[in-house]
Amino acid sequence: MIPLERKPRIGFFSFTCCEGCQLMFLSCEEELPGILEHIEIVNFREAMTERSEDYEIAFVEGSISRKEEIPKLKRIRDTARVVVAFGACSSTGGINALKNRFPMDELKRLVYGKKSPVDTIPVVPIDSIIPVDVYIHGCPVPEKELLRVLKDLLLGKTPRIPNYPVCTDCKMAGNICVFEKGMGCVGPVTRGGCDAICVSYGCVCWGCRGVVDDPNISAHRGTLRKYGLTEEDILRSFSLYGSGYEKKRPEHKD
Repeated sequence: MIPLERKPRIGFFSFTCCEGCQLMFLSCEEELPGILEHIEIVNFREAMTERSEDYEIAFVEGSISRKEEIPKLKRIRDTARVVVAFGACSSTGGINALKNRFPMDELKRLVYGKKSPVDTIPVVPIDSIIPVDVYIHGCPVPEKELLRVLKDLLLGKTPRIPNYPVCTDCKMAGNICVFEKGMGCVGPVTRGGCDAICVSYGCVCWGCRGVVDDPNISAHRGTLRKYGLTEEDILRSFSLYGSGYEKKRPEHKD
């Protein structure tokens, strides 16, 4: 995907997010010296003061929640040859999309006040505004997946994004199904590749990696019936990360 005549120039950018996914890149302490032999980071607010608008690969973290973010995102797309949706917020809207459950006028009044200059809009993932080439899912992104995607990009390969449910990861980790423990879980319809880390540490899957392609909905319904749960029960859990799936496009002018 990227020519290797020179070190690919990479930029990291953030919109509405906590920037935790960028911290995951910086936490690759053992791998960073080797990575920097093969790439040149030219834009990364969390790690450096120098900035350049000449880059081939853009890692974009965060969802779009303000009109002023839209032209900035479009400029990144116009510059980069490859745009990577970096984490749950940019891929699906993330937790930020919970805002979409409330009327915008009411939300502005309660949160920002009547005279606030904040121009908040319904939250959308970045692919509602621009084409995206690669997705790295998760909240935050898994370190090993980040490194694998970066390696594939440097080799000119199209990164392979996991497309199986979290249940597969749970089986491989030897976890007891949380339904057997009387808890609900959206793992059967959520994209795997996270090693089921939440379930492995005693929690449930909240769906931060988004819905797997072609989920087996009928089988999941059967599981819910088996354990006395309803679709509404699961949808309430899934809304934590799933509120952005409607991908409401904000009204804006190009």
